[in-house]
Amino acid sequence: MIEFDGKVAIVTGAGRGLGRLYALDLARRGAAVVVNDLGGTMRGQGADTGVANQVVEEITSAGGRAVASHDSVDSPEGGQAIVDTAVDSFGRLDAVVSNAGIFNSIPFEEISPDDWRQMLQVHLDGGFYLSQPAYKVMAEQKYGRFVFISSSAGNFGQPMEAHYAAAKTGLVGLSNVIAIEGAAHGILSNTVLPTGFSRMVTETVGDEKFLAESGFMRAIRPELVVPLVVFLASTECDFTHRNYSACAGRYARVFMGLANGWLADAESEPTADDVLSHIDEISATEKFIVPDSIVDEVLEVCDRRGISAMPENADVSFPEPTKK
Repeated sequence: MIEFDGKVAIVTGAGRGLGRLYALDLARRGAAVVVNDLGGTMRGQGADTGVANQVVEEITSAGGRAVASHDSVDSPEGGQAIVDTAVDSFGRLDAVVSNAGIFNSIPFEEISPDDWRQMLQVHLDGGFYLSQPAYKVMAEQKYGRFVFISSSAGNFGQPMEAHYAAAKTGLVGLSNVIAIEGAAHGILSNTVLPTGFSRMVTETVGDEKFLAESGFMRAIRPELVVPLVVFLASTECDFTHRNYSACAGRYARVFMGLANGWLADAESEPTADDVLSHIDEISATEKFIVPDSIVDEVLEVCDRRGISAMPENADVSFPEPTKK
């Protein structure tokens, strides 16, 4: 069994729904857990300390270790306070599940600047405000695991969720860079795109008859997301810079690939008309690489051009990109 004995984990948004389930399973496996939740509504209004406290009670009454944190991730001070709670209470920090968030549905043309800013402040800014102080602690330890909860809404698109989609996809970019820079410090970072029945679903759909009778809604039990998140937060996870989907018991890697495309003649001056005439080749998805960083794209183009990416005497080497 994957164990977290001696490990300390932070789970944000852990008072309800998926976050609560992540916290309970981590604690069951031996982790000391900081249960962070402001206790607000799905739209980010209000606060209730009892939400996090109740989950702490569930954990401690079962013999586990946990403390509550009622700080909000949406400020640098809040993020630092959450990390301080972990270190002050348990002496270290090994895993962060960045799950806190809000949700509402608004047509694109009706999203106000305040709607936009609030969504990014909680999800994307909050991910940064929490992960930076956590990263510093992990770097000193030479060990750490980040699991950012992203969303298919952002990576694939969802109507009426431009603000939510942008914020959630931003977390993928954040995770990618933490993965690259953290590798030298034993820090791994991955994301999960979960689909689970929660108050986000019930408050969005609203149709109780549909929710009760839909086979899909019955299939997306939130418990089915937990195994993937817990694995990625564990010592047994030995890879980084990846994204995974968890939906109705199907677990799969999600990736952004760079296709072979069309390579214009080096001596030519391509025009929009040339793009039109080669658009099928440019748009084809057959033969691709999965870049580990922007460097991979540069190296791939240089290789096909027969040129060097670096001066001849530069003492620099780059890993080969993953080819498919």
